[in-house]
Amino acid sequence: MYSMVMTAIVRGLSGVCIQVEADVSNGMPMFEMVGFLSSEVKEARERVRIALQSNGYRLPAKRITVSLSPADIKKSGAGFDLPIAVAVLAALGEVESAYLKDTLVFGEISLNGRIQPVRGVLPIVAKAKEMGMKRCLIPEGNRMEAAQISGIEIWAAEDLKELVSYLKGKPCRQKPLFVSGDAKTENTEWDFSEINGQESVKRACEVAVAGMHNFLMIGPPGSGKTMLAQRIPGILPPMTKEEQIEVSKIYSICGMLPQNGTLISRRPFRAPHHTISPSGLSGGGRVPKPGELSLAHKGVLFLDELPEFKQSTLEILRQPMEDKKITLARQSGTYAYPSDFMLAAAMNPCKCGYYPDRSKCSCREFEIARYLGRVSKPLLDRIDICVEAPVLRYDELVRKECGEPSAVIQQRVIAALERQKHRFLGTQIASNSRIPSRETDRYCKLTKSQQSYMKQIYQSMRLSARGYYKILKTARTIADLDGSEQIQTHHLNEAVCYRVQDEKYWE
Repeated sequence: MYSMVMTAIVRGLSGVCIQVEADVSNGMPMFEMVGFLSSEVKEARERVRIALQSNGYRLPAKRITVSLSPADIKKSGAGFDLPIAVAVLAALGEVESAYLKDTLVFGEISLNGRIQPVRGVLPIVAKAKEMGMKRCLIPEGNRMEAAQISGIEIWAAEDLKELVSYLKGKPCRQKPLFVSGDAKTENTEWDFSEINGQESVKRACEVAVAGMHNFLMIGPPGSGKTMLAQRIPGILPPMTKEEQIEVSKIYSICGMLPQNGTLISRRPFRAPHHTISPSGLSGGGRVPKPGELSLAHKGVLFLDELPEFKQSTLEILRQPMEDKKITLARQSGTYAYPSDFMLAAAMNPCKCGYYPDRSKCSCREFEIARYLGRVSKPLLDRIDICVEAPVLRYDELVRKECGEPSAVIQQRVIAALERQKHRFLGTQIASNSRIPSRETDRYCKLTKSQQSYMKQIYQSMRLSARGYYKILKTARTIADLDGSEQIQTHHLNEAVCYRVQDEKYWE
């Protein structure tokens, strides 16, 4: 007897449907599985056989063949256990095949028949809905996560017996969803009002977030660079529902969703250590998983002690910063993950950290040049805003007055982003930092006097074409914060000031 069950695997950020076919026929007794299977999928044969026996379903002395197609896609992961078990039971006539129509099944089975949760449920359920499936049969441990996708029935079972009863016509037991709210992160308690001084750096943070510009802070140890970066999420705009689902898919694949099954509702803030490997940053593995670049999607990627990262690791940033996605090519296929993040970085100006203060800095010129040279010019060109974080004065350090709170700054940022949203309506441009170079004349119009001024800046600072356009885009953001439709000269001046640190330290 023949049966077919639909399941899916995760490829990149989306699901790929897989047909699990089972046939029970006369012949030499055996249990055979085919279809370009990884080792863990091959092991499913024994898990399924013992799980069925543990629940009273003895396999007959017949030839059982299970095929997973399409055959040119490598099948990996433990989520094939449940669809294989259901397909075999349907072929044996133990369950009603009618209930398997328009149904997607996935999950892992233990030897006693309990159904174990798996990773990547969110993109798989989203794929099932996209294909027009009516329901998903999933592990109970993944039910809250799957429930975040509306418009499709979720049947969750704790063990094989409960699942078989559903497939025999018993109504699915609707269990309440106990959602206790979003998991809080320590970032929620960090506020800009707690930082004394560094007003110019705070302003640079605001400009960077208002246009989603990449941002670099240079300064000696103890000047507050890390504290400032940790407070950037507090002024980012709230996430839309579509953004929450997209980011949650990435965290679902990595098994990092909150235990209560809720979506990621706060923008990510990822701060990997400088010892991270290139694959840890970009993603990788035999079956590629998202790395820090994708985990920071729609949020902030903070790289502290930037020159301490390996050169090969830093150079990985260049392509994702431009394309807003990262593509990993492996023998099993090509995997694409989104990486639309705002880069925030911090660094000391030299190994000891005190250059150019020669009263404290003991580094030699070639040592300073070598240290700064770890950050390449092509990477610097992709950073829109570079600002110096000086040592705090004593009166700033002991000041008792609270600074401007993050909530006030956030309102200005949201207003600036709303202006951009209205300006770019009907286009693929999301923020000022994403304006294509060919469109700068349209969105960053300059008067003749301003063009003459920028010509002088371009020549005197020896800017690259990318650096020139970065200044125009930053000036556009500063104008949006001021509520000005036209870029003014003082907006250009401020934008230029955010590039002079390049010349001071790297030229």
